[in-house]
Amino acid sequence: MSEADIYFAANQRSWDERVAIHLADQTGFYRVAEVLAGADSLSPIEAAEIGDVCGLSIAHLQCHFGLDSLSLARRGADVTGLDFSAQAIAAARDLAAKTGVAVTFVEGNVYDARQLLNRDYDLAYVTWGTIGWLPDIAAWAASVASVVKPGGRLYFADGHPTTYCFDEIDGVIQPRYGWRTSPDRPFVDDTATTYNGSSTQLVHRRTYAWMHPISDIIGALRQAGFQLDWLHEHPALVWPLFASMTRSADGLYRLPDHTPQLPLAISLSAIKA
Repeated sequence: MSEADIYFAANQRSWDERVAIHLADQTGFYRVAEVLAGADSLSPIEAAEIGDVCGLSIAHLQCHFGLDSLSLARRGADVTGLDFSAQAIAAARDLAAKTGVAVTFVEGNVYDARQLLNRDYDLAYVTWGTIGWLPDIAAWAASVASVVKPGGRLYFADGHPTTYCFDEIDGVIQPRYGWRTSPDRPFVDDTATTYNGSSTQLVHRRTYAWMHPISDIIGALRQAGFQLDWLHEHPALVWPLFASMTRSADGLYRLPDHTPQLPLAISLSAIKA
């Protein structure tokens, strides 16, 4: 087994375990019950930027257990969700059955999207906590491009790569991590709990992650045949990256007003030439 296989296997074990914790939603982070009852799961960021998707075919890549897949389908899109976690895909299919929303869910690695999905889409939708789990950003961009029609587009949103370099230590946000990670030298994380605020202790704690600066993301997309439409930076995020962040009424997490503000998220739209 190669080092890359070891990293992916560890991440997959951890994500498989997290699914049940996220579905239980004891903290209300995912609003699972509300979404099942018909609420939209998209945050204000992507809801304001995604545009009208009615009638579009969408590949929701790294979809976790599919809440956004369901929401996009409710907006009138023909949605296929892809994720490498068998537990996540099983949960997504169960939620689709419970809600009666027609979504196709496929299990597999995003690097294999072309072989697994075997069709072209109007839109690739990739949001929140995705590329940090991948060692090769160029291969990711090529895989995304491979399932998008000419003239189709990518919508991408995630935590801001620059702010990922910081950590909050004893109440002070300060630089801690390098801005770019070599594929063979990932960050190792043994955090005991998942990110939704649940106190449930993880058995499979160890995960591996990589830093990809904005220049690498844009360069990889251009190399894959995308042309940047727009890029936005946001002072809010969908999860509390730092302990001092608080959840606002709109569901987004922000830094306290008295602290220096950082760009917490990026989003972009890119058109396949």
